[in-house]
Amino acid sequence: METKANDLEFAISTTRFDEEYSPSSSSRGTTNFANLARGENRQQNLRNTLTMIDRRVNDLAHWDNPGRDRYAVEIEIVSVDLHFAAEADDAVFPVIEMLDVQILDTLSNVRIDGIVGNNFSSYVRDYDFSVVLPEHHARESRLSVPADFGDLHGKLFKHFLDSTAYQERFAQPPVICISVSSTKTYRRLENRHPILGVEYRQDESSLTDRYFEKMGLRVRYFMPRGAVAPLAFYHRGDLLNDHSSLSLIGLISTMETFQKIYRPEIYNAHSTAGRTYRPNLENRDYSLTPITYDREERNQLARTQGKFTQEHLVKPHWTVLEQWAATASPLARRETENHR
Repeated sequence: METKANDLEFAISTTRFDEEYSPSSSSRGTTNFANLARGENRQQNLRNTLTMIDRRVNDLAHWDNPGRDRYAVEIEIVSVDLHFAAEADDAVFPVIEMLDVQILDTLSNVRIDGIVGNNFSSYVRDYDFSVVLPEHHARESRLSVPADFGDLHGKLFKHFLDSTAYQERFAQPPVICISVSSTKTYRRLENRHPILGVEYRQDESSLTDRYFEKMGLRVRYFMPRGAVAPLAFYHRGDLLNDHSSLSLIGLISTMETFQKIYRPEIYNAHSTAGRTYRPNLENRDYSLTPITYDREERNQLARTQGKFTQEHLVKPHWTVLEQWAATASPLARRETENHR
């Protein structure tokens, strides 16, 4: 029996990210904001993170803002569940978490829509990078990537963006903002945007670039004013012209803050990226933020969560997923055999 697109449906729920935030049982443990919200310092962690975001917003949105206190960022965690409409058992799986940002103008008491996306968390991506890729490397004598690597994840993501659940809630496609790759070299261009800052270009595409490309997202790299390293912006459409200045500022402020916490060697370094830049996670000339972040726990959980996806999504639903994905292009028969 052929599986139709409407056999896979999505449901969206939201949770306020503030100093009272506590991760739900379905949140990925490796998610930046979930990691911050655990332990005895959780409330102080969250308060400090939000303060850093607000300060950066007011630093970038400096016009008509002499006290540097006009704007505040409000963040919601967008959790997306995948529903298998034709199946009864184990028929719901948490596939994606993103952030939706709004900017509060305290002078006019108006909320301004920001950009959805920002952070991107995916159980299926954990499965691809922590299960599929290592198993492939164990089988192959040379380092390579499966030809269909990321195909299913990309199709699910694009199906979500085209879904009624997404389009009824969000007016524009998401923009994902993450760290640049520590294995690539970036070269500064002459192009300079008033908010995003100076543009960089990568010497060659990374595996992450190719993975996001299968999700229908292109990448550009910009270093905003006051930053010390460029950020990677994955987007649909026209990144520079589809979004207002304040919405871009909300995106930069939120994700630059997370990167300063998670990647201080790059984003809280004491030196600024030059015309040619190679990010270095071995850099020792940087400052830590006053926020506790357990990177070792994050790395350990990635494989655990990949295995969780294998047991609760891939194995029980592989036939349905393969049939659904085949409406665009068939998934590799090898993967079907591996997971049955």
